[in-house]
Amino acid sequence: MNLQQIIERSHLIREKYHQLERINHQKEWSVIEDALAFLTDAGLVGRLTMSQQERWVMSKDTMPELEHKLAECVWWLAVLSKRMDIDLEKAMETFLSGMEQRFLR
Repeated sequence: MNLQQIIERSHLIREKYHQLERINHQKEWSVIEDALAFLTDAGLVGRLTMSQQERWVMSKDTMPELEHKLAECVWWLAVLSKRMDIDLEKAMETFLSGMEQRFLR
């Protein structure tokens, strides 16, 4: 699966969530609310990573949830980039090229 497919599939799923938000809250979440939801999930990745690395004790196997949250963070980034009219593929190319020039000379 390529990045464009991830973005397109993520957007379709997000549209279904928007429908639920309109039913339950009379309007869909704003971009800011989406960003806050992403940050919440990113924070959970941190805690689950600590558990996976045996630096935080949890009473369950955290790998399934860690995998889910990592993927969910990618999903949120695809959603946020689309909602903010940012070409994520182009942004990634620019970022990676810059980092390669900086570190891989």
